[in-house]
Amino acid sequence: MNFENVVILITGASKGIGQCLANILCKYNAKVIGVYNHTKIENAKYDTYKCNLSSEKEIVKLVNYVNEQYGRIDVVVNCAALSIDKDIEEKSGKEFLDVLTVNLVAPFLLSKYAAQYMNRGVIINLSSLDAQETFDPISMDYAASKAGLENLTKNLALRFPKIKICALAPAWVDTQTVLEMDPNYLKEQMTKHNQEKLLKKENVALKIIEMIINNDDYVSGDIVRMDGKYE
Repeated sequence: MNFENVVILITGASKGIGQCLANILCKYNAKVIGVYNHTKIENAKYDTYKCNLSSEKEIVKLVNYVNEQYGRIDVVVNCAALSIDKDIEEKSGKEFLDVLTVNLVAPFLLSKYAAQYMNRGVIINLSSLDAQETFDPISMDYAASKAGLENLTKNLALRFPKIKICALAPAWVDTQTVLEMDPNYLKEQMTKHNQEKLLKKENVALKIIEMIINNDDYVSGDIVRMDGKYE
């Protein structure tokens, strides 16, 4: 697999799936731009860029930076996500809106502004099975944002027919955030969709890569589920 000279912008690259994906694509010779906000990416072998995805101005600067440095954008992968799990009595409107801003509005804006520099290309949005199932009131804002992201994916696919725009909805993944959860809560949530093992973040990253390069099995507008049958 060779991504030499392919310009790939990845949000949420400081940890989890985004970090794993950036490291793999770097080994495949891609020109990776890893986006972070609070947690700086240390010792990266690829380009890194600090951006607050809650700011439209900063997103515009990010997209312009990539175009100025590389002359185009070939792939955008929206991995960044925010969750603020609280009971409805404790969750404020601002917190609810903050989750939607990072998880839904930011992918919209990145797609909008990056599309003008993409000659065909691919956009992958990282959703979750929470968009359609495993409902839990403490994370209703997160689930709503992912459901919106899947709808957004289909509408963006119609708006930009020359760009392949898909979403990947994995089950629970072995990210550090998930591993630090209360084990009883995690087991309860995994049981909701018969998931015996956590998905490996490396396998989720490889699935994203497969969706980027495979034009036969994955077409624009697809919402691809990745359930607990994968290891």
